[in-house]
Amino acid sequence: MLHLSMALHLHVPSCVGRFNSNFTSLSAPKVTTFATLSQSQSDSVNWVNATSTFFDQDKRPIMLFDGVCNLCNGGVKFVRNNDLKKTIRYEALQSEAGKMLLRRSGRAPDDISSVVLVERDRSYIKSEAVLKIMEYINLPFPQLAFLLQFVPLFVRDFVYDNVANNRYTIFGRSESCEI
Repeated sequence: MLHLSMALHLHVPSCVGRFNSNFTSLSAPKVTTFATLSQSQSDSVNWVNATSTFFDQDKRPIMLFDGVCNLCNGGVKFVRNNDLKKTIRYEALQSEAGKMLLRRSGRAPDDISSVVLVERDRSYIKSEAVLKIMEYINLPFPQLAFLLQFVPLFVRDFVYDNVANNRYTIFGRSESCEI
């Protein structure tokens, strides 16, 4: 099988956290690789089973986000403010739980290229994750998500990728996870 990957070295602080808690920076920043597009075939761990406890007591989906991205942190704050029923949990992609949930979603543990929404039985990435998150929050966002689903996926993901690939340049980054 063709194994595609892109590598970009970034200065990324370590992030830890629990769902719906504040994130803090631990230890010194480290260099990591991101945007690996496929999972290694040598990975024999069943990540769905390994992360099933994340959904045992709490069935709410988990939004994985780049914890050092100012745009992403603003997005999480926006979702939190518009999720009055508290239907979504949050976890930084850089946290250990975030890395495990990335693997569960079939993505590399160091892939911070996309927001990911992880439900008990399915994961969503890029524009599909954004639309699915919009379905969970308050009016008028579910209706807006319904309308946006008619925009072809390749168009939505093209726009998503262009914003995501330039998020640090346009919106900046923080030295620690803020949410």
